[in-house]
Amino acid sequence: MSEKQSLGTICIQGGWQPGNGGPRQLPIYQSTTFKYTTSEQMGRLFDLEESGYFYTRLANPTNDAVADKICRLEGGVGAMLTSSGQAATFYSILNICQAGDHIVSSSTIYGGTSNLFTVTFPKMGVECTLVNPDAGEEELAKAFRPNTKVVFGEVIANPALTVLDIEKFARLAHSHGVPLIVDNTFATPINCRPFEWGADIVIHSTTKYIDGHAATVGGCIVDSGNFDWEAQHRKFTGLTEPDESYHGIVYTERFGKMAYIMKATAQLMRDLGSIQSPQNAFLINLGLETLHLRVPGTARMLSKQPGICSPEDVEWIHYPGLPGDRYYDLARKYMPSGVCGVISFGLKGGRMAAAKFMDKLKMCSIETHVADSRTAVLHPASHTHRQLTDEQLVEAGVDPSMIRFSVGIEDVEDIIEDIRQALE
Repeated sequence: MSEKQSLGTICIQGGWQPGNGGPRQLPIYQSTTFKYTTSEQMGRLFDLEESGYFYTRLANPTNDAVADKICRLEGGVGAMLTSSGQAATFYSILNICQAGDHIVSSSTIYGGTSNLFTVTFPKMGVECTLVNPDAGEEELAKAFRPNTKVVFGEVIANPALTVLDIEKFARLAHSHGVPLIVDNTFATPINCRPFEWGADIVIHSTTKYIDGHAATVGGCIVDSGNFDWEAQHRKFTGLTEPDESYHGIVYTERFGKMAYIMKATAQLMRDLGSIQSPQNAFLINLGLETLHLRVPGTARMLSKQPGICSPEDVEWIHYPGLPGDRYYDLARKYMPSGVCGVISFGLKGGRMAAAKFMDKLKMCSIETHVADSRTAVLHPASHTHRQLTDEQLVEAGVDPSMIRFSVGIEDVEDIIEDIRQALE
């Protein structure tokens, strides 16, 4: 199949191509293990000398087909599915960091990621410095240390909706000899392709737009293959020196551009086991088949519907797809076709007004979920970020009065009417 296909065609056709008389839909290989006829061949699989399937924790045909589809959408060289988006974040960092290392991250990131970086990772000996993503390069450079191993950010931050200047962060990361990892969950590869702007690794919570139906939790790590690990040999010895747990294999020597993703699969997934089930991968694939239809539609609707974006009761609105938003220019640069279907706003009356408004909604539901086919609403300060103080909320780009409104694909007039009656 041609590598020059459009993203929409890849969403539908990518990953699985049946042979003559084969099943048109991707099969669910619901098996923990796979049969072989010789002990020698099984040994070669365990030595990573031969590709194939022998245990689903390490590889499964259903999972591989879905990972390949996401990889092609992002323009990477390899990808690995995980059990959740949080697992993808964890593995993407742990694959190149260990006790004594340091990471630099944008401060405007998902609350669970912030807690992982500032609470859990320090317990494992990995420290994190959070930085204002809007700061100048000279100021950001002060956050780097000799033991810094990676830079992290979200293309569109959840729920702050700040837009990461990918080129700026990639330039800073590379000038210090480390890769840039970005979370592309909200924009998706339909609206943004971070590798084209210098990012090295992309992660997704496939639970969100990629699934799109609130049916399954999942995550994905995609490697661009562009970062030169050997050029920073001493920093990334886990990739550039023998792995004694795999008979002394050197990932960069054996796998070249696939070194990062092969280590994540063969070592981390083997040891930690946060796999995605084949059943969940199958459901995610169904969501992927309409990704190119759902994402642009919700983004266009938010940009063109004043009934959603400017009700009189609203104190402030954040949506980088709107002219006048502080991130509008960055959004136009990195996502010229559209941003995402999530908007954040604060009502006059603050927290109290937010709670009253959400309780009065009839069709739009209060949910932890976001980026679904159905419209969902959340008050981060009371829900996903409730462990943070007001000062920490502001640092994370979350106003205490913020309502996160995730627009679904229902009829726009029905969404607007529900908002109108709730505000009244």
